[in-house]
Amino acid sequence: MKQVEVQILGQSYRLGCPEDGEARLLDAVKMVDTAMCAIRDGGKIKARDRIAVLAALNLAFDLSDRNNPAAAPLSPRAEAAEDGDPALAALITKLDLALGDDGQLL
Repeated sequence: MKQVEVQILGQSYRLGCPEDGEARLLDAVKMVDTAMCAIRDGGKIKARDRIAVLAALNLAFDLSDRNNPAAAPLSPRAEAAEDGDPALAALITKLDLALGDDGQLL
């Protein structure tokens, strides 16, 4: 297994990947980094764990849309957050309530 050093949200990570999987891993890292940076740059959320949860939810939602051809295309969540999208604001509120004061999922 090959080791690849990457950066996500300005933090370095050393990740293992199969010899033939480096390009796919780097594409995934780019998607995650882009999603997290967009949320961070939106200015309302600063905690890395919350940024990571929102980015994961956004990416999973986008993936589920790709697997469901009947789903209507949506604008990127980062743009929606900056534009004051009420659905995203409700999701962020629900996540804040679920995470509580300590910001921990468990």
